[in-house]
Amino acid sequence: MRYDFKAEFFKTLAHPLRIQILDELRAGPVSVGELRERLGVEQSTLSQQLAVLRNRSVVRARRAGRTIRYEISDAAIWQVLDSARVIFDNQLVSTRSILEDLAREDTRDANRQHALRPRRPLRKGARRSKSA
Repeated sequence: MRYDFKAEFFKTLAHPLRIQILDELRAGPVSVGELRERLGVEQSTLSQQLAVLRNRSVVRARRAGRTIRYEISDAAIWQVLDSARVIFDNQLVSTRSILEDLAREDTRDANRQHALRPRRPLRKGARRSKSA
């Protein structure tokens, strides 16, 4: 049961727009109109993703007159998102290091191939350049 809850929680976060919405709510409550403008998405798309977050109690809506403002239900969500960012950054650094190692190997292989390439015979009286 506990693992089912955790899995459902992470599924709730498993959409890029939902994470963007949560990031926009870091500074405090934001209206649907403001979110739509900031994120540059259609109203229907935004409403659909807000409903998922609201149904999972990640955000809550508060009505002030005709304006609905969304806010985070539990500030501990920031720890989860910040930890995810650290993990992502660490993986990115590791991937970059692997790619740099591969690039160095490719350069060494290319230099080795160049050194092993047979040279064409010189014409009579011609000199070989220093770069060849």
